[in-house]
Amino acid sequence: MLDTIAGLLPPDPDYPARTSRLALYKRVHDGTLYDALPYEFQDERTAAGEYIPLRQRRPSVRYPLARIVVDDSISLLFGNGHFPQIDTDDAVLRTTLAALTAECRLNATMQEAALRGAIGSVAILLRVLKGRIFLKVLETPYLTPAWQSDAPDTLSTVIEKYKVPGSTLATMGYPIDDPGGQYWFMRVWDNTAETWFQPWPITSTEIPRIDPDRSTRHDLGFVPIVWVKNLPGGPDGADGIDGACTFKPAIETGIEIDYQLSQAGRGLKYSSDPTLLIREPAGDANELVRGGGNALVVSEKGDARLLEINGTAASAVIEYVRALREMALEGVHGNRSSADRLSAAQSGRALEMMNQGLILLADNLRVSYGDAILQIARMIIEASNRYPLITHSQPLPKLDRTARLRLHWPRWYPPDAQDRAAEAQTLATLIAARVLSPETAMRSIADLYSVQDIALEGERIATA
Repeated sequence: MLDTIAGLLPPDPDYPARTSRLALYKRVHDGTLYDALPYEFQDERTAAGEYIPLRQRRPSVRYPLARIVVDDSISLLFGNGHFPQIDTDDAVLRTTLAALTAECRLNATMQEAALRGAIGSVAILLRVLKGRIFLKVLETPYLTPAWQSDAPDTLSTVIEKYKVPGSTLATMGYPIDDPGGQYWFMRVWDNTAETWFQPWPITSTEIPRIDPDRSTRHDLGFVPIVWVKNLPGGPDGADGIDGACTFKPAIETGIEIDYQLSQAGRGLKYSSDPTLLIREPAGDANELVRGGGNALVVSEKGDARLLEINGTAASAVIEYVRALREMALEGVHGNRSSADRLSAAQSGRALEMMNQGLILLADNLRVSYGDAILQIARMIIEASNRYPLITHSQPLPKLDRTARLRLHWPRWYPPDAQDRAAEAQTLATLIAARVLSPETAMRSIADLYSVQDIALEGERIATA
């Protein structure tokens, strides 16, 4: 069915194949996949009386399976209490990075990046404006990255190029000769500048001209963009531009669920307004509209009855949909737990075992998006050595480029009181046996007790 819908969305030959693929996944995620189908679900025949196949109708019920999977994974990845801390041995650097990332709203940026990147990839743009750090999420269907040949993990350029109506460009202040035409819009990021180009007609073969008024030099020495591949196993392999789509294995099953639920709803509506059947030789069945006020007249010898759909059919559909949902969530490692199955409060470890599939998905996402957080932190450090940065209106010194950064991720689920008591006893025993240092023990539970600065907390304990 997905191929049928994709066939109604012919790819633009002026774009690479990945653009159409990502656009299709975005339609699934946004719930606009069926907008390309020409008929509503209740339309059974065309104006000429021809039967309309189900595959050409837009479902009347749309279960947002893809969005549910993405939202659940992001909640476990960057939700409340799940965002990692950037850690380093340099206490000043650790405190400074914490202040900078809080001011530039890194948490909100990464949540948006994970949401938009679920289709396969996403880009995060870093800008330094008047000494402050700003982050912006860029969708990637119209972005083309290139990496350095001698450093395959370092971007050399990122090109953004897409078609824009002339009328839109005119409202942006561009001098457009044909507002009704289509134009190319392009800008390029490299190690030294963000270069904008004057829009040009898509039918023109002229070389694009640089727009000096909108182009800017950043002179950071690196491309200020972090390119994130969503999950391993992308369509083009490990060296491809995009990662794997979070919900791709569930797309076909999600479409089946939508159509089954639409059919079940249609059946219930017909059961509420059944067709009257009268055995008499009159009438034309082709002109009949279903409903109790429209009698279907056939043959002779009297008799009349109501044609209804058995209610057990709707129950069968619901059970079938439940099975489809379970299989789809299993395929994408989504959240298959149900609150109805919880008879009492569960410990953190029990919840981890119950949601093992979802944790596996979030753990894979931690690799991609966690590395993006570290790249952003390194960009901020490098920017501090080129421009004077400020945070909370206070100037910052140059940050140490050689410092090693790491992420400290919190636990998947907070432990209950019994788990905390057992862990506290274990840590005390390990510290007393000189197997574990107090600092390491405190770091392991810092997220549970909102300890921001481990060294400072140790000093407070010593002076208490």
